[in-house]
Amino acid sequence: MKTKLSKEEKEILDSFEKGEWVPVTNLAKRKKELVAYARNTLRKDKRLNIRISERDLIELQRKAVKEGLPYQTYVSSIIHKFINGSLVEAGK
Repeated sequence: MKTKLSKEEKEILDSFEKGEWVPVTNLAKRKKELVAYARNTLRKDKRLNIRISERDLIELQRKAVKEGLPYQTYVSSIIHKFINGSLVEAGK
């Protein structure tokens, strides 16, 4: 019986089969690093207040609902992705 894979699962399988995955040499050390990164990323110790148009706010809230996130978390995520260079323009 063949298992039906989702698009994401198919991409992961293809990546694995291409040999793009490499073992972690020191797993305990890597886990500690990733936990530290996550804590620093999730720590929200500063406040940012901005004024935007009502239309933009409504659109942000609509997109946040679509993503299943509170809109402030969604905005924070957009800023984080932009800072880290992983936010790309549509169609690119």
